[in-house]
Amino acid sequence: MDLVEEVGESSSPPRSYGSFGGGGSGGGHDVIRNDVYNRLMENGNEEAIGNPDFRELLEAHFNRLPQSYGLDVNLDRVEDVLLHQKLLARAKDPNNQPVFHIRFLENICTMGDGDGDEQVSSVPHASILCGTVDDEDDQAQSLNHRNRNFLGDFETCSKLEDLNLDVRQNSNGISREYPAEDLTRRKEALRTPIHEVIFSTVDKPKLLSQLSALLSDIGLNIREAHVFSTTDGYSLDVFVVDGWPDEGTGSLYEAMIKAIARSEGSWSGSSHSQTMIEKTIASKTKCEDWEIDWRLLKIGEKIAAGSCGDLYHGVYYGQNVAIKVLRSDHLNNSLETEFAQEVAILRQVQHENVVRFIGACTKLPHLCIVTEYMSGGSLYEYLHKNHHALKLPQLLKFAIDVCKGMEYLHQKDVIHRDLKTANLLMDTCHVVKVADFGVARFQNNGGVMTAETGTYRWMAPEVINHQPYDQKADVFSFAIVLWELVTAKVPYDTMTPLQAALGVRQGLRPELPKHKHPKLLNLMQRCWETLPAKRPSFTEIRIELEELLHEVQEAAPNGC
Repeated sequence: MDLVEEVGESSSPPRSYGSFGGGGSGGGHDVIRNDVYNRLMENGNEEAIGNPDFRELLEAHFNRLPQSYGLDVNLDRVEDVLLHQKLLARAKDPNNQPVFHIRFLENICTMGDGDGDEQVSSVPHASILCGTVDDEDDQAQSLNHRNRNFLGDFETCSKLEDLNLDVRQNSNGISREYPAEDLTRRKEALRTPIHEVIFSTVDKPKLLSQLSALLSDIGLNIREAHVFSTTDGYSLDVFVVDGWPDEGTGSLYEAMIKAIARSEGSWSGSSHSQTMIEKTIASKTKCEDWEIDWRLLKIGEKIAAGSCGDLYHGVYYGQNVAIKVLRSDHLNNSLETEFAQEVAILRQVQHENVVRFIGACTKLPHLCIVTEYMSGGSLYEYLHKNHHALKLPQLLKFAIDVCKGMEYLHQKDVIHRDLKTANLLMDTCHVVKVADFGVARFQNNGGVMTAETGTYRWMAPEVINHQPYDQKADVFSFAIVLWELVTAKVPYDTMTPLQAALGVRQGLRPELPKHKHPKLLNLMQRCWETLPAKRPSFTEIRIELEELLHEVQEAAPNGC
C-alpha cells in the first residue's frame, strides 16, 4: 500500500517567525482556544467584538484542525487565527485554488570574515519541515530528527546594531578587524528578507510536494513548514521562506500567480470521475473478464493504511487476496485517475516477479483492486521491523528478483515511479515481487516525464528537480533499495524526507557501508549517478548480480 507523503501534524520548531511558534499555554485545545478568544477580545478586535457568533465560529475552526495547530499558534499574533479562518473559507471555492497569502516578516543577517567565508548555507533551510510521511515508520523520524549540517549560521540583524568593531578569524586563523562603516556595508550586503506564505486548498496526496515545488519554481527556499489537514478535507500550509530579493510582496504575489497558472488544473478535483474511470480503463477485452462484484469479496483484517485508502487481507472465491480499497470520503478526480491508471497497467502485466492482478471493482462508490496475497509482507518490514541482516547470497537473490520484475516492466514501457522496499512484497517462498502501481505510468510518446512523484528518500534527483525523466529514475530508486538490502537501515534516517530530497538535489547520497563486496558497492554507485544516462539498465544490473551470485555460490557452495 502506498503510504507516500500523508500530511500529518506540525512539530514545534526551535524558532518560528510568523503565525506559529509563539507557544501555547501548555494546555489542550480548549485552553488555547480560550486564550486566543480572550486575547482577541482584549485587543478590541472588531471581528471578535462585533459578531455574536464569533466564539462558536472560533470553536468550529479549532475543532476541524489537529491539536498541534493550537499548540503551535503564536499567542502574540492571535489575529493570524482569523486569517487562517478566512483562507480556509475561501478555499471552498473550486475556482479559487489554491488560496494563498504572503507577507514580509523580517530581515536576517549572516556574518563571515569578509574574505568569501560568509556562513550562508547554500542548501534550502529545511530544518523544520514537518508532517511528511513517506512510509509506515517515517512519521516519528520526520517530526523528531533534524539535520544540523544544513543549518546556516544566522543571527537577527538587531543583535548586530551595537557592534562598532567586528573581530573574526578568517580561514587561515588570522584575526581581522573591520571599521564600523565597513561592517555596516557588509551587513547590508548579507541581509536576507524572510517571508511567510500560507496556502489553503483541497487536501490530497503529494500536496506538500506540489507546494514545495511551487515555491522552488519561483526561487524560494523553505526555512520552516507547518502543515495541517482539516477534518473536512482541506489543508492549511504555512511556509517561512527566503530567497526573494526584497521585502516587498507585490512582485512575489505576481510570481506566485504565474507559477500557479502554469500548473492550472492540478489543484482541485472535478465531478467527472465516473466518466474518467470508464474512459481510462476501457479495454480491448471484455470488462467482465476482470470486473469483480463487490459483494463477492470477504474483507478481513487491515494490513496497511494510506492517505487515501487501505489495504486488507481478504478472500475471493476461497482464495486469499489483498484488497486495496479507496476511501469513498477521499475520492476526487486525481485519485480516481490514479486508480484507473493502476488498473490499466496491472491488467497488462504478468510476471513471476510482479504481483499478480486478480481483478477490480470499478463501480462507484466501491473502488478497489484485488491482487494475490503476499504472506511474507514487504521487504521494508522484513529489514527494518524484523531486523534481518541479510547474508550476501540471500541479498543477491532478493535484488535479482527486483531486477527481473523491473526489467519486465520497462520492456512493457511501464515506469513504476515509486520503487522502494515498502512496495516490494514476498510470498511464502521469499520470492520478491514488485507491487503497488498507484503512481506507475506507461512511458509517454516523448519518452520523458516531468511530474514529481514517488517517495522522497528513494526519489531520483531529476524527479525532485522537475526535470524530464524516464525509466532511469527507477534505476536510481533501485540503488537506494540495494543500499537498504546491504545495510538493513532506513536511508537518510537522521533527516526528514524533505531534507533528504533537498540534499539529493545537491549530490547527497547514503554513506557507503564498509567491508561490503566491492562489486556491489560499485554497482550501487553507478545506479545512483546524477546523470541518468550514466546509470545501467535493469538488464545490465540483473546480469551483473547474477554473475556475482554465481561467484559467491562457487566460493561457498552451501550458501553461507
